[in-house]
Amino acid sequence: MSTDPTSPITIATEPGRAVLRLPSEAATRTLAARLARLLRPGDLVRLEGDLGSGKTAFARALIRARAGQAIEVPSPTFTLVQRYELPGLVVVHADLYRLADPAEVEELGLEEALEDAAVLVEWPERAGPLLPPATLTLRFAFEAAGGPEVRRLVIEAGCGFADRLAALVEG
Repeated sequence: MSTDPTSPITIATEPGRAVLRLPSEAATRTLAARLARLLRPGDLVRLEGDLGSGKTAFARALIRARAGQAIEVPSPTFTLVQRYELPGLVVVHADLYRLADPAEVEELGLEEALEDAAVLVEWPERAGPLLPPATLTLRFAFEAAGGPEVRRLVIEAGCGFADRLAALVEG
């Protein structure tokens, strides 16, 4: 087992699912950069977890990795949706935390965005059943042991991502 704090640590894998330990923010950035290389237009990535569990940090790292530079990536908490024209891929980053009603998700154009972009959605549960099926679900959780930066991440690969899961987990 690796003790490198910049590397995600695989705890368990099974078909379509993996559990990782992220020992630091650097490990979160490493995993985000791996996913940035694997994303395709039409991918819907659900980012789930409690407030402060790492969803926005992960999305920001992914977008910067795909951009190839430390571009400004504000949280879309107030704008709800940010669109990034990046090399080889458009990435749409949405944060549904402020939605008062799941019906509001239809106004955001996320389903249309999937035609030509990869879409990252924080707080997807606020959309109820109105989001298309996820390509990939990432569930972030605080891990009691190890300090404030340590996270446990459960990854579930949906339709269209199962063939890429090993590349994400193993790097």
